[in-house]
Amino acid sequence: MTRERRRGAVGKAVAVTAVAVAAAGAAAAALGFDPRVFFEEAEAGASQETPATAEVVQQTLTETVTASGDLGFGDVIGLDCLRGGTFTALPKAGDVIERGGELYAVDDQPVTLLYGSLPAYRSLTPGAEGADVQQFEENLSKLGYDGFTVDDEYTDATAEAVEEWQDDLGLPETGVVDLGQIAYAPGEVRVDTVGVELGDPAQPGAPVLDYTGLDKVVTVEVDLEDQELVTVGEAVAITLPDGTEATGTIADSESLVSEEDTQSGTESTTYLEVTVAADDPAVFDGLDQAAVDIGFAGDTAEDVLTVPVEALLGLGAGGYGLEIAHGDTTEVIAVDTGLFADGSVEVSGEGLEAGMAVVVPS
Repeated sequence: MTRERRRGAVGKAVAVTAVAVAAAGAAAAALGFDPRVFFEEAEAGASQETPATAEVVQQTLTETVTASGDLGFGDVIGLDCLRGGTFTALPKAGDVIERGGELYAVDDQPVTLLYGSLPAYRSLTPGAEGADVQQFEENLSKLGYDGFTVDDEYTDATAEAVEEWQDDLGLPETGVVDLGQIAYAPGEVRVDTVGVELGDPAQPGAPVLDYTGLDKVVTVEVDLEDQELVTVGEAVAITLPDGTEATGTIADSESLVSEEDTQSGTESTTYLEVTVAADDPAVFDGLDQAAVDIGFAGDTAEDVLTVPVEALLGLGAGGYGLEIAHGDTTEVIAVDTGLFADGSVEVSGEGLEAGMAVVVPS
């Protein structure tokens, strides 16, 4: 990722103008004209046009550091099978499955999606206690079943509600949730890829499918040297391929290592994988796997005088100047430049004040 800074490259333009004026004077003299008359007439003609000006503004200037990212659905998570048998039903890539929905089926018995952070790791029977019991009961209640208390105890009342749920699913009404009957995810899932086919043997611990969340996000690789730009929760600018601009937020940041084979061996590079979410997810509608530019907030100069970059003049002695407009007259003053950002530049100089008008060459 590179820092994009605009510099006022106007010195060459001034030098070229000076050469052109000198050449014009020489030509006039060669033809028998008085060069002074030539320049007086040229200056009179130029003074008839009012130059374009801009105001010196006092503001906080923030540099934008731009990096290109990839639009997608974020992290891809693998889902393994927890029971043996034969796959009799499978989803398709792109399918969206919500709480209570069927992920796949083994021996014609559905594996149901529930929401939670704890994985299913045991069968649930009356007398079982623990955080996984409470997580399951919360889901059962959300699905509309009642008659039990949502807590960390799997009671007979819980088993009765489970029997009703199993009846609705077409399962044997055992009141026991066998390991492999349910699978947990943080929320709704979008099936990314399916790694098995109908009729394949189902084996505990074997991969079945990969899934993602539903919200599109932008993933950006940031060099470690620029890690000060990345703070989870900070605002960023988003620019879509068609130039549309939107706002977003840094949702996550993770250190990763990439390895590359070289003639001298394997080289490892550590970088940050940054996830950016749009404040309005609808801005990504109609886009799929697009390249999106992300603007991170870089250096900041607070309460400084700024002018458009185009207003800078390259001085013959070096450095930069500004042409200050005073009614019908102008004067050039030398200035020091600071931060360049978003088409503006921080400037300071003797006599320079906010509200002054500076000439902006057209």
